[in-house]
Amino acid sequence: MFISALELFKIGIGPSSSHTMGPMVAANRFIDRSASILSTFEHAETLRVRCTLKGSLAFTGKGHGTDRAIILGLHGHTPESVANQDPDLLLTHLSKASHLPVSNVCFWPDEDIYFDRSESLPQHPNGMIFELINDAEEILFSETYFSIGGGFIATREEMERSKPDALFSDFPYAFDSAGVMLKMAETSGLSIAAMKRINEHQLLQDPVLNERLDEIWQAMKNCIKRGLSSEGILPGNLALARRAKALHQQLQDDPDKASVNDWLCAFAMAVIEENAAGHPVVTAPTNGAAGVIPAVLYNLVTREGGTPEQVRDFLLTASAIGGIIKHRSSISGAEVGCQGEIGSAASMAAAGLCAVRGGTPRQIENAAEIALEHHLGMTCDPIHGLVQVPCIERNGFGAIKAYTAASLALRGSGHHVMSLDKCIAAMKQTGLEMSEKFKETSLGGLAVSYIEC
Repeated sequence: MFISALELFKIGIGPSSSHTMGPMVAANRFIDRSASILSTFEHAETLRVRCTLKGSLAFTGKGHGTDRAIILGLHGHTPESVANQDPDLLLTHLSKASHLPVSNVCFWPDEDIYFDRSESLPQHPNGMIFELINDAEEILFSETYFSIGGGFIATREEMERSKPDALFSDFPYAFDSAGVMLKMAETSGLSIAAMKRINEHQLLQDPVLNERLDEIWQAMKNCIKRGLSSEGILPGNLALARRAKALHQQLQDDPDKASVNDWLCAFAMAVIEENAAGHPVVTAPTNGAAGVIPAVLYNLVTREGGTPEQVRDFLLTASAIGGIIKHRSSISGAEVGCQGEIGSAASMAAAGLCAVRGGTPRQIENAAEIALEHHLGMTCDPIHGLVQVPCIERNGFGAIKAYTAASLALRGSGHHVMSLDKCIAAMKQTGLEMSEKFKETSLGGLAVSYIEC
C-alpha cells in the first residue's frame, strides 16, 4: 500500500499515537459501523458497547489516556477534531452522558472498558476488542482492531491478509525498499523528494499538497512555540516539571555558550512536553517521537535560514524513508521497542536534513542508515506508562543523532558498508527477539528501576 506523507504526519493530540490516537480512531470507526448495522433492523432493547484492551494497551493504557481516547471516539470525535478543542472539557461533559450518539446504545466507561493483562492477541500487542451487546450479554456485533503505530489502525482481517509483493504498483515511483528507491533516483535523475511528490500527485496536486504540507509545518511550529512558553507540572503521578522554557531562556540569555545540541534539545523537549500534556502535536512518525523532526526543522528554519520549499522537500524526503521503515519493519514501540519510534524519527530527520543541504540520494540513504543504526536495540520502558521519562530527553538525543548523521553523510560519498534496508531488517529482527517486558508494557528497564519512597 502507498503511505502518503500526510498519513505519516498527522495532527492529533498526545500523549501517544498508538495508545491515544489509534484507539480513538478505532472507537469512532466501531460506533459508525454499529450505527450502520443497527439501522438495518428494529431493536427496542437498550444495548451496550464493551471494549477489552489487550497487551500493551492494557499495561500502559491508563498512563497513555487510552480510556479517555475511547470515550471520545465512541462519542464521534477524532484526533484531528479534538486537536481544535479542549479534551478535558469534552470529557467532563461526556462523563455525564451514559448514552452514545446511536439509538438506544449505552456506555459506562468504568464498567465497559476492561484492561485485560492476560496474553496478547497474536497479530499485534496493541489489540482492542469492541462488542455491541444486549441485556442478556449476547454479542450482536464485534470488531477487533489493532493500533499499529503512528495513529494507524487495522482490523484482524487486515492484519492477517498477506502483503502484496508491490508496495503501490499503480504509482510512478513504486519503491518498497531503499535499494529500489536509489535505483529509481539514478535512472530518473530525480531527487527522492521529487519522486515522492510525483507519487503524491496521484492523490493531490501541487497547490493542495503544498498547502497540506505547510499546515503540518505550521502545526509543528505552533507546538514548539507553545512548549517553549509553557511551564508547570506535567499530568501524572511523576509530578515532572517542564524544562524546555527554562532551557530555551538560558540559551537566549547566553547564545555564545549554546551549541546546536542545546538548541535541538530545547526544541525537541518543547514538543514532547506538549505531547505529555495531551495537547495538539503532529505524529512524526509517532507521538512518542514527535519532537525529533520538528526540532531539526525548526533549527533549520530559525537558525540556518531554511526556506518554505526546503521544509516541503524535507517532509517529503523524510516521509519516503518513514514509509519504507513502516512497510519493512514497524514504527510501533509496542511491537519493536523505542528503536521503532525514536530510531525511525531520527532516520527520517537525518534524511530530510541531508536532502535540503544538497545531499545526493546515496548520501541521504546513508544519513538515514547512520541515524537508525545508532538506535538499534533501544527499548520502550516508560515509567508509570507515561510518555515522560525517558521519552522527553530521548527526543532531544534523537534530534542530535539525526543532525550528526546528516552532517557525517554529507562529508562522505554515499557509499557505505551497511545499507538502510539491512539496517531496517536488523531493527525488525531485534524487535522480534526483544523481551515483551521492554516493549511499552512498563514491566522492564527504567520502568521497574524507579523506586518510590
